[in-house]
Amino acid sequence: MTATRSRIPGLQRLAQYPRLSIQMMVAGVLITLVFVLAALFAPLLQSWGLIQDPIEALANPIHQAPSAEYWFGTSRQGYDVFSRTLYGSQAALQVVVVATLMSLVVGVPLGMVSGYLGGRLDRVLLFLMDTIYTLPGLLLSVTLAFVVGKGVFNAAIALSIAYVPQYYRVVRNHTVSIKTELFIEAARSMGASTWRVLSKYLFFNVIQSVPVLFTLNAADAVLVLGGLGFLGLGLPEQTPEWGMDLRQALDALPTGIWWTALFPGLALTLLVVGLSLIGEGLNELINPLSRQEG
Repeated sequence: MTATRSRIPGLQRLAQYPRLSIQMMVAGVLITLVFVLAALFAPLLQSWGLIQDPIEALANPIHQAPSAEYWFGTSRQGYDVFSRTLYGSQAALQVVVVATLMSLVVGVPLGMVSGYLGGRLDRVLLFLMDTIYTLPGLLLSVTLAFVVGKGVFNAAIALSIAYVPQYYRVVRNHTVSIKTELFIEAARSMGASTWRVLSKYLFFNVIQSVPVLFTLNAADAVLVLGGLGFLGLGLPEQTPEWGMDLRQALDALPTGIWWTALFPGLALTLLVVGLSLIGEGLNELINPLSRQEG
């Protein structure tokens, strides 16, 4: 049995990783998967009549507490809180995935080119990215939201600009440290073009830390999107979005209407926790310096 297991690729290496990091990743994936399934199946559940329309006011909307008919209760505006919470995961994941992918697609190539070529281009990009990086993410996103307006794609643009410098800095620093390695020098001496060096030799060496950054940025993007929605700057009015629902529930809290704020806030928190657990678990697995000895 031992001999068989030792021949299975990756098992021996996996056994060296801290058990806690594996558990963190599994827990994070399971939590995130719940929201992915909610986002995917919410329209189907509505078409089957199992949940209400999230943007259509109910006939008897006055702050009904959670019950067998309305699992999460209803809001002052007449919306079914359970339906809006499910659809809120759809809005959150759409914006977060688009925003993080856009920032990755822009930041990674810029970091590689800047770190490899150096010179004036590197200095200009470094100054620009450091300037953006010093600005608080929420403040920058709020400012950009005023400029680009509301909507899923516009909110994603506002978020992605704030995350580009993070990918740029990580990838640039790795590129600077790797470009003097012997295998890079050998490739250049054999006449490899800049594009070939970047795509074949550098890319797969500097990309290792990007998955960790991607998941942590995704968790942060959920919070920032919730902040934009709470300020009324994220998605259009009536769109099921947790931050916007929390804003609408704020006035009802002093009167004891707790459910309109609890469930959207809990959903937002759980998704952030799930994505953060994936990021921390990946960091433990990928980064040798963070692994526990023994």
